[in-house]
Amino acid sequence: MKVILLSDIKGVGKKDQVIEASDGYARNFLFPKKLAVEANNANMSKLKAKQESKQFRKDNEKREAEELARKLKGIMLKIRVKAGENGKIFGGVTSKEISEGLKREYNIEIDKKKINLTDTVKTLGTILVDIRLYEGVIGNLKVDIISE
Repeated sequence: MKVILLSDIKGVGKKDQVIEASDGYARNFLFPKKLAVEANNANMSKLKAKQESKQFRKDNEKREAEELARKLKGIMLKIRVKAGENGKIFGGVTSKEISEGLKREYNIEIDKKKINLTDTVKTLGTILVDIRLYEGVIGNLKVDIISE
């Protein structure tokens, strides 16, 4: 009997997956515990509509991320810091400061966890920062660190 899983079941399958299950397993375990429904025409059309709307939402999010990546390419974010005579920064510039600077100056909200800094920046100058906007979409941002 073909069934559509309503939740992840270890060793059986993932949510919204259509599997072949034995009649007894489906009727005595999956259906009573509301872990699956029968894969009839009505349920299959609901599943297809759900998958199409999920794909549409994913495509929209990816398009928005690509648009934001193009926008970030033209931005030069300036961050003012206190520095010593030899160009060393007191403390350093973190991804949190970059995120706050984007929000303050350009009204662009990016989570600090998406900003890819290997370590805090401790020198003055211009750096190129990678930002993971979406799966497979990486934006580049130029950050100019200048002394106060």
